[in-house]
Amino acid sequence: MSDTPTPTLNGSTRVYFIVGDPIGQVKSPADVTKAFQARGHNAMVMPAHVAPDDLAAWLAGVSLAKNVGGIIVTVPHKFACFDLCADASARASFLHTVNVMRRDADGAWYGDMFDGLGCVAAMRDNGCQFEGRKALLVGAGGAGSAIAHALVAAGVSQLAIHDGDSMRRTALIDRLASLGKCPVVPGSTDPTGFDIVLNATPVGMKASDPCPVDVDRLSAGMFVGCVITAPAVTPLIAAARGRGCGTMTGAQMFGRVGELMVDFLLER
Repeated sequence: MSDTPTPTLNGSTRVYFIVGDPIGQVKSPADVTKAFQARGHNAMVMPAHVAPDDLAAWLAGVSLAKNVGGIIVTVPHKFACFDLCADASARASFLHTVNVMRRDADGAWYGDMFDGLGCVAAMRDNGCQFEGRKALLVGAGGAGSAIAHALVAAGVSQLAIHDGDSMRRTALIDRLASLGKCPVVPGSTDPTGFDIVLNATPVGMKASDPCPVDVDRLSAGMFVGCVITAPAVTPLIAAARGRGCGTMTGAQMFGRVGELMVDFLLER
């Protein structure tokens, strides 16, 4: 028999949402609900498929329900939800992005961002070392921004960032460079010369997607990570493993991110 508690659903259940567009790929509803139950918390996580133009109205609506305790935020709402928070952590405020929101006692929303911390923790779990290593990050969106910040804090010697939106990339590079921790420069899809290569974009979710980097230039000794959870092993991760690279999957990252989010949502 399984030791996993059977979820409770009754009038006392605390409701949490995960909001995104699309939403069908997320695993948070079941995984975080189980984590709540394992801690003795009567709560359920529900998916909400909300278009960007409807986000503010949706949040205003669900905020009227007093038993809504928090919201997990996924693509493409992480920047917009930061703007909808009354307050946020120093980390989230620096990045202008959140991936989780918690109701304060007065009903106001307080946000934080754990994608970066969870990613670095999962990479360490899989043997990645950061100090003195050169890193290439593809993607400067909400998750990418948080991961970039965490990589710099973890001690990489240089961070190169590539994103199709050059303005977004430049803004992130300038913000991180202001910390003075390491050189932060524009990157490309060529991983040559890097020790760490990370994909923080949705590229790889569809079978027809190209790889986010030139996999023919990957070499043994590199560490390659990807934030995508479905498919469980993306073409990038499969190619990296075929070349003898250490790897981190999106599911491994989310396991660590989920732990941090649950801690945050249950904090009083």
